[in-house]
Order: sequence, then C-alpha cells, then structure tokens
Amino acid sequence: MMQQYRSNSYLFGGNAPYVEEMYEAYLDNPGSVPDNWRAYFDALQHVPATDGSEARDVAHAPVIESFAQRAKANAFGSKASSTDLAIARKQVHVQSLIAAYRNVGSRWADLDPLKRTERPKIPELEPAFYDLSESDMDISFSATNTYFTKAEHMTLREIVQALRETYCSSVGAEYMHITDQVEKRWWQEKLESVRAKATPTVEQKKHILDRLTAAEGLERFLHTKYVGQKRFSLEGGESFIVSMDALVQGAGAIGVQEIVIGMAHRGRLNVLVNTLGKMPGDLFAEFEHKAPEDLPSGDVKYHQGFSSDVSTPGGPVHLSLAFNPSHLEIVNPVVEGSVKARMDRRGDHEGTQVLPVLVHGDAAFAGQGVVMETLALAQTRGYYTGGTVHIVINNQIGFTTSDPRDTRSTLYCSDVVKMIEAPVLHVNGDDPEAVVLCTQLALEYRQQFKKDVVVDIVCFRKLGHNEQDTPALTQPLMYKTIAKHPGTRKLYGDKLVTQGVLPAEGPDQFVKGFRAAMDEGRHTVDPVLTNFKSKYATDWSPYLGKKWTDSCDTALPVAEFKRIAEKITTLPADFKAHTLVEKVIADRAAMGRGEINVDWGMGEHMAFASLVASGYPVRLSGEDSGRGTFTHRHAVLHDQNREKFDEGTYIPLQNVGEGQAPFVVIDSLLSEEAVLGFEYGYASADPVTLTIWEAQFGDFVNGAQVVIDQFIASGEVKWGRSNGLTLMLPHGYEGQGPEHSSARLERFMQLAADNNMQVVQPTSASQIFHLLRRQQLRMFRKPLIIMTPKSLLRNKDATSPITEFTKGEFKTVISERDDTIDAAKVKRIVACSGKVYYDLVKARGDKKDVAILRVEQLYPFPHKAFGHELKKYPNATDIVWCQDEPQNQGAWFFVQHYIHENMAEGQKLGYAGRPASASPAVGYAHLHQEQQKALLEQAFGKLKGFILTK
Repeated sequence: MMQQYRSNSYLFGGNAPYVEEMYEAYLDNPGSVPDNWRAYFDALQHVPATDGSEARDVAHAPVIESFAQRAKANAFGSKASSTDLAIARKQVHVQSLIAAYRNVGSRWADLDPLKRTERPKIPELEPAFYDLSESDMDISFSATNTYFTKAEHMTLREIVQALRETYCSSVGAEYMHITDQVEKRWWQEKLESVRAKATPTVEQKKHILDRLTAAEGLERFLHTKYVGQKRFSLEGGESFIVSMDALVQGAGAIGVQEIVIGMAHRGRLNVLVNTLGKMPGDLFAEFEHKAPEDLPSGDVKYHQGFSSDVSTPGGPVHLSLAFNPSHLEIVNPVVEGSVKARMDRRGDHEGTQVLPVLVHGDAAFAGQGVVMETLALAQTRGYYTGGTVHIVINNQIGFTTSDPRDTRSTLYCSDVVKMIEAPVLHVNGDDPEAVVLCTQLALEYRQQFKKDVVVDIVCFRKLGHNEQDTPALTQPLMYKTIAKHPGTRKLYGDKLVTQGVLPAEGPDQFVKGFRAAMDEGRHTVDPVLTNFKSKYATDWSPYLGKKWTDSCDTALPVAEFKRIAEKITTLPADFKAHTLVEKVIADRAAMGRGEINVDWGMGEHMAFASLVASGYPVRLSGEDSGRGTFTHRHAVLHDQNREKFDEGTYIPLQNVGEGQAPFVVIDSLLSEEAVLGFEYGYASADPVTLTIWEAQFGDFVNGAQVVIDQFIASGEVKWGRSNGLTLMLPHGYEGQGPEHSSARLERFMQLAADNNMQVVQPTSASQIFHLLRRQQLRMFRKPLIIMTPKSLLRNKDATSPITEFTKGEFKTVISERDDTIDAAKVKRIVACSGKVYYDLVKARGDKKDVAILRVEQLYPFPHKAFGHELKKYPNATDIVWCQDEPQNQGAWFFVQHYIHENMAEGQKLGYAGRPASASPAVGYAHLHQEQQKALLEQAFGKLKGFILTK
C-alpha cells in the first residue's frame, strides 16, 4: 500500500487541493470525474481497515496531506506504515461523517415544535457507521475542510458536537444538491462558522419578542372581538412575522428599495397590520362591514392587497402585498411579473433593488403545479427577477387532510425547488432567533448569487383551516398536543426572563402595550412613512376614472408610415437572412412604399414600430412569438452564417430610431399558467407598456384559465385594479381537428360584464394595426382579448391598402361597401365574426338581396354602430348570425340578445352554424367540409330551428 502512495506522485504537494476537489466531485457523482480517477477512488473503497472489517473509504485532502508529509519524511517504515494507514483511514471516515451531516443532517434536526414523533434513526450520522468508536472520540483529526474553528485540528468529540449543533438543532439545511462548489462552500462557511446559531443583542431579542407579541396579540384580539368570523389565523406560526420583519429590515439595509409579496390566506391579515402597517382600525372596519363599498363586486378581506412605505436602516422601502384569490399559489407568477416591471422601470437588470417574496403553505407548495412553472421561469432571460425569497408557513398538516402521508410524495414540502437547485433552510418555528438567522442568510444568499432560496418555518396551526373548522375531527392527537402548547411568544418570553434580558413581568408589559395599540387603532409597525413617494412609483392616475370609448385616432401620417416601414425592412449589410425571410422583408418593403397591400404580419409590425417610436414600450411573449407559430411575424431574424444567438440575431423593431422605447419579444418556456400570470403581473405594474401574451394555439389558454377567471376578468371589479394586458389567441376552423381550432371564445363572452374587458376578432391587417395602437393610445386600461386568425395571415383578401393605415380607426362593425350592394333590395342580413366572413362572401356569389356584416368587437357590444348598420337595410326581414363554432360555443348565445335589442319590429333572428357539440371541432377533414358547406347553406337558406322574433 505504501509503495502505491509513493509511486502516485500526483497526490502530493501543490496538487492536493485539486485532488480534494476531484474527490468531492466523485462523492456527488462518480461519473463526473475522469475514468482513471474514478477507478482510483473506487479501489480505495475495497482497502480493508486494520481490523479486517469492510468500511467505506474517502480520499480527501487531509489524508493526502498526511501521506505526503510522511512520504517527504520517509516515514513509511515497516512498523509505522500500518499505524499511519489506520490513522489515515480514520481521517477518511471522519470526512465521510462530515459529508453525511451536510447531506442528511436536516433529517435529524429538531424541527417540530410539537415534538409528536421521535427523531428518526439516521445510521449515517453515527460515528459507528464509519468504524469510529468511543476510543476515537478524543483523537485529533484535521478540520481544515470545515469552518467550525480556525484551528487545523479538532477532536472527534468536538467535531461531532459541532456537526450536531450546526445541522441537527433548530435548523436543518439542505444545500448539497447545489452543483456550484462556490455556493456550497458559501453555505458551509455561513452555517458552520456560527454553528447555525444566532447571537442577537439584548435589543434585538426584545424586538423579536415585540414582533411575536404583535403577531399573537392581533390574532387573539380578533378572536375575541369578532367571534366566528373567518380570518385564517396565524396562531402557531407567529415566527413568520418575525421572519418578515427581519427580511424587510435586512433588505432595506443592503439596498433593496421595493419588496413585492405574494401569499395566500393564512397570516395575511397579520402581515397587513404587522408588516405593511395597515391601520388596525381600517381592518376592524372590514370585520364590521363598514369598509367603503365603491367596487362593483369587492372581495373578502383576506384577499385584499395593500402597499406602504416603511423605514429601514438603508432608507425607505416600498412594500406591496399582491391581491390574491383563493387559488393559493396562482399569485406567484403575478408577483414575479410585477417585480420584473419594476426592475425594468428602474433599469435594475440584476434585481438588486427589487425583491420578490413568496409565502407558501406546505401542502400548496408541494401540490400546486404553478409552483413548478414559476420556478422554471427563475433563470430565463425574459422572466429573470434576481432570485426569489420563498417562505413556507409549514403547518405540518396542509388543509384538512386526515393523514399527512396523503399531502405529498416527497420527503419535504419544499423538494420541488431542488429542480432549480435552490437551497432550503428548515427551521423550528419555536426558535424565533433561528428563524431570524435563516431569513438573514436567505436574503444574503439571494443578493449575492441572485437565485431562489427557501426558508421553511416548521410550525403548527392552532385553529382549523379557518375559524369555523374543527380540526380535531380528523387530527385528534395532534390537536391534543397543540392544546397543551403555550405558544411561541410565551416560550420566548420565558427564555428572555431566564436569561435576565427581561424582568419577570417584562413579557406581560409587551402584551399590555400591544393591546393598548389595538384599542386605540394605532400602527403596529414603526415607523410607517405616510408622505414618502418614490420617483419610480407607478402613476395610474391618468388612466383612472375614464369613461369607455371605442373611438381613438390611431391613423399614422403617410410620411411617418413610410419612414418606419423603411426602418424595419432594412437589414445590416453583413446580415444574411434565410431566403424565405428575405422574400418576406422584400415584400414588406414594397408594402411600406404602397406598392402592394399590407398583410397581417406587416400590420402588426407597423403597430409595434409606431408605438415604440412614440415612446410606448412593447413586451410580447409566448411559446413561439419571435417567429410566430404560423411563421407570419419574423420579429427576430437569424443570421444564416452565425451560430451564436447573441451575435446571430437581428430584431428590426429594436432599430426603429434613436430614442425609441424598448421592444422586447420573448420565446417563453412551455408554460401557459405561469407565463400568463407573469404578464398580468407585469401589466399591473406598468400601464405604459403594451404587454402581450400570445398563445401558440388558442386552446393553449385552457391551461391558464385560473389567471383569466381570477385576475383578468374580475380583478377590476373585485380589487379596483386596472390592467391593460393583451391576449392574442389563434382561433379559426381550418379542418385541423378539435385541439387547435378554438380559443374558447364562449368562455370570454361568459366572463364579459361591467365593461371588464374587450373581446375582438379582427379580420384584416389594418384592423389589427388600429386595434393594437388603440389599446395604448386610449387613456384607460382594460384587458384586450384578440381572437387572432390563422388562414387569414396569408389570405390576400385580408390585406389592406396603405390608405387604411394612414386614415381611419379600428372599426367595431364593418359593413358592405356602398358600391357593392343595393341597400333597398336587401331582404336578409347575415352577421358574423372572424374568418367565416370570407367564406360567406365567396358562398354568396351574385346574390344581391343579402348583406353581410362583420362584428369585429364582440364585447363591449357596439350597439350604436351595429344598430346604425341595420337601419341601412329598411326592407330586411331576416337576420342570421353565422359562426364557425358549434351552436353551444362561440358567440351565438351571447350576441343573440344584443342583436335582438337592435332589431326592428317584425324582424326575425336565426342561427347558421355547426350543431351543438361536446368537442370544439370534428377530427375528420371530410366531416369538417360537410359542416362548413351546411352552415354556409343555412346562412342563405330558409330560417329553421331557433328563431327569435322582435
């Protein structure tokens, strides 16, 4: 054996650190090191210990150094070699023990404040597992790979004690799954140097007790004053408020100027009062139903958002608590989007000034798919927010699950974050000082490495899921234990008395002081800044209180149209576009000169280009938005002679002119729910930017329905939150089967009320141009739902002459041209929306007694414009609504009432379209053609079936 070490000179001298790194990589993943090294380390596993027993072996720097020094001193004699090898092998086993605590020490940590179960047996954490016995406990071993002490050596007893204090006390740290060695060493140093133990000053301890008292005091005050009302109490998890306080104050101290918080119900009222500084009196008014009712709908108090400015050691910090419905984790991407908008407004590209904080419940964190989708956004270019601090209020029980084994399939509720290698600090909620330490470390890690991090506060829920629940029905033993728990505030107060920090009556004085503040309705956060306003604050005032209007001057002067068109069709001299793209660019240049009609893609481009030229930023995201799913857009061009994306792409819309506003186009990851939520959040924080989410196919919006229902459709009437987000949803029956035909127009029509959104189906290039410009130029913000076409993208009939861009505006209803039909001879009016218009025109042929109206804006229904068009045909007796979609889908059930309202006496209304269907479309091409032929025949044939008479 000694001869082997003597011959392997690469183990010695300056190569030792290299060997150490190589072996640590081997421990993490044997396949990550070269074959010769893997074979060498594998061989060490089979070297017997001095007593002949088999044991795991670890090659490590101290061992290498030990052999190196002995080799240099020629110390490997026949008698010494056996002893030296035994010592070296024990050192190897000590390193294995240290590695085990770093890897799985969290499983033996003292995390449960209820102490309901015995800590599990973890053999890897016992010295005996590595053939280390009591006789070895007082032997000194190398400690150069730890941060417990500055000394080079510690006894095994001291090492074990340090390991247990660091990794198995009130903090259970998980960071060894991180592949970056620098980050792992960072965590080792931060945790081991203080042995995961906080050392607060006397004043800091008093402040922690103050925050615990505030957290508990508010809940008990509400519990006694508003008996039986739901509030989703924080009792049992009061250390969460301590964590939030440490986070806000610590973030302000290191330069953070804005914090955006997303959380569900539990503890939300407590955060409003004790973190954001909402006046208790205002909260009490909501309990007493005295809150101002100036919203059409309103919402329950534990969904409400709030914002404030608080003082910190580094200056004022603006806090925003995002409005959140009952869909738990759905607020996550909304918060991230809001943060991104704030970062962009500040020019904060790294996220040092704006911090996202997401608060989770244990069951929701493990169970909700949007958590994973949002995590997947974390390090992508278009959605990067500089890392998120996640805090889990871990009830250990979830919602009303009767058996914790059914809440998840993972060991920890936080295991989902390992997909992005986020570190996790599990901490006992009954140790508020440890909670503060973990929060501070999490914040420091986020600011340094710009990555997500999790603080998992293991606590309990004193009451049920809400105050009307009886948790003992399903958790009798757990709630017997909870009933005996004195509360975190009491435990910590007693601890401070024992330490001499407070006199015996001290904790009660804190309680009395907080009760007095409650009785007087005073702030519980000191100080809240009432008159501070940041220069980066979003100003929504120009867009609020405005009446709805369809009219807006969106025309572009001819000279400006041609100038912009030339800019976006001129490529760099050394840029080689694909031959197909070259044709597209050449055609667009001709369109810009007025030589040929403008198609859909150019119409879009001219809208975007004219907006950014006027100072309105544009942000467009979706799964194929750069090129366009149907290859109509080509907003991002790729040099055919360059491989690197950063060097080989050119975006014409970013080169409209000096001083232009940003144009950002993002090919998103394959997510709908999180990406749409993100863009909603972005638009909620930035009314100036035209923010667009585009579905690759319209039916993909199904995966984001919660965002549509809970935020886009109802956010304004529930919370008074304006939002100008635009959705582009490809929609049209092209015979391609049920999956990609429909964007579920009927769902949006069903959700449309109170002028809450715009639902449109434009049918020409000039219409999309005016529509997109109108969305920004009007001085109010409403969500815009665009049913965009597929076949019309290349249909010459859908192109528009340049004059339709330089004159006019978006037309909510498009009628027949006066020179194509004699209004007095019209007996039937066929109203429709979308692509079917062109099918109807073709099918009508030379019929002169039928007029076709295009309803381009389905909601708000353009009664004035539609009624005006109907009156043009005084002799029409029949009105038919024709649509591609099945009868129970599309717009029919919603527009029939609008049409009926505008009909003249004696007129009849009928339906032409596909029969009702459980599927959006048929899957067979021949059936599609048969249905298409039949609905066109119905449009011009005898009225039958449903007939509504005025």
